[in-house]
Amino acid sequence: MHQDISSASAVSLAPDGIVLAIETSCDETSAAVLRGAEVASNVISSQLEHSRYGGVVPELASRAHLSVISTVVREALSEAGIGIADVDAVAVTSHPGLVGSLIVGANFAKGLALRYSLPLVAVNHIEGHIYSAFLNAEQPEFPFLALVVSGGHTALFRVFSFRRAEVLGSTRDDAAGEAFDKTAKMLGLGYPGGIAIDRLAAGGRADAIAFPRAMMRDDNFDFSFSGLKTAVRTYLQREHPGGVADASLPDICASLQEAIADVLVRKTLRAADRYGLRDIVIAGGVSANSRLRSLFAEQARRAGRRVLIPAIEFCTDNAAMIGLIGRQKLLGGSADDLQFTVHSRPLRAERRKPGSFRDIPAFAAKEADSASSDGGS
Repeated sequence: MHQDISSASAVSLAPDGIVLAIETSCDETSAAVLRGAEVASNVISSQLEHSRYGGVVPELASRAHLSVISTVVREALSEAGIGIADVDAVAVTSHPGLVGSLIVGANFAKGLALRYSLPLVAVNHIEGHIYSAFLNAEQPEFPFLALVVSGGHTALFRVFSFRRAEVLGSTRDDAAGEAFDKTAKMLGLGYPGGIAIDRLAAGGRADAIAFPRAMMRDDNFDFSFSGLKTAVRTYLQREHPGGVADASLPDICASLQEAIADVLVRKTLRAADRYGLRDIVIAGGVSANSRLRSLFAEQARRAGRRVLIPAIEFCTDNAAMIGLIGRQKLLGGSADDLQFTVHSRPLRAERRKPGSFRDIPAFAAKEADSASSDGGS
């Protein structure tokens, strides 16, 4: 399917059409090939250079994407057993994320679309996470509840279809993954911190320290984790002024992890009860946390809910989930022109009132309009 893509137009993608997807929203460079609904390849290159700084350095992330994106795309095509001439369309993450990183992926995708006259579709990164469970063999049934929980996002959605979702609540300050990473830095565990905390917590007591669970009993579905960071810092200054001994780390990590998982699970199950939803999707990088998974499994089973979590390779940022959404949009006949822009504005910067339904493409456009007037964050 080769055509003029200089401006947006109606397109048609065959059900077995091949989509090349690209994801560069933060510190993973990823490319995937979808042959119909099947993931033929999903290549992820993670950036290790940020560990010495305790977090992602945007400029370094952009340069790292530039250095590997061609190789990653070629590898994805090779693993799928195809060449660029076999590709029918291109999908790429356009927002939210680090602007410099997004520009690398978007411009690479635009270049491919222009050179090979391929339809191009821009994808909301959060959309990719919301629907990532459809990459599993066991898939959710509409309508379902989705918790997107990662280093940059923590939000609950009621999802009606591939085109329609409602934002029920989101973090008012830090994302859950951000709380993991920043408290890990306080403990000297390096970056990314979530993995280190998960590992150490396995040997500790979850009830050793009573860390706060902000907004857990509030009658809404918003979250807040900045106070938890402050509580950890205050505890460390009071109880370990000379530094934390290795023997104390497991209890601290287990208690911190339990506080985060407890809030996420309770508020998510409360939303499922309120809206009568059986299926719950947990997505994003933090969905790989072992305690979050086990607590959801325990509590959801008692509540008669079905929890679906993507395979580990689809929990982190990956291009397969971007290809999934891109394919759905293309099957619906929509594509983007080469003039689309990237932006960084996260969902939490858009305070939305629960109870209003949104077509996701319109929601994405509204974010872009707000970003142009307020700037990213």
